[in-house]
This record gives sequence, structure tokens and C-alpha cells, in this order.
Amino acid sequence: MGRLSPVFVEWLMGLPAGHVTAVPGLSRSAQLKALGNGVVPQQATHALRSLLHPAGAEEHATAA
Repeated sequence: MGRLSPVFVEWLMGLPAGHVTAVPGLSRSAQLKALGNGVVPQQATHALRSLLHPAGAEEHATAA
């Protein structure tokens, strides 16, 4: 039976190597907890762009 690796989760989230796993004194479970409570940067960027520039906003701006 395998165990979830914090290094893999860090990579999967698109974080730089060592962003969480290189923090001194964090246990494996603490690293996984921090990663689980974290935000995937690419998803946050997409969400913010969608909120700032909703679909169809260009049409309303040019019609006015």
C-alpha cells in the first residue's frame, strides 16, 4: 500500500519544488495538511480573470 507523497502533491498543484516540502520542521502530515488547505495558483488565476472579465463584457462595452 502506497502513501501520498507531499512532493507529488506539490508538483501536482503546480507549486515550485520545496514550496511546502522544504519548510524546516514540518512533518509529512503537516505538509499534506498545508497543501490540502492551499490554493492551486493556475485555478485561482483563472477564477480571478473570469471575475474581472466576465464572458460577454466586451460586447456590452462596445455597444454602449
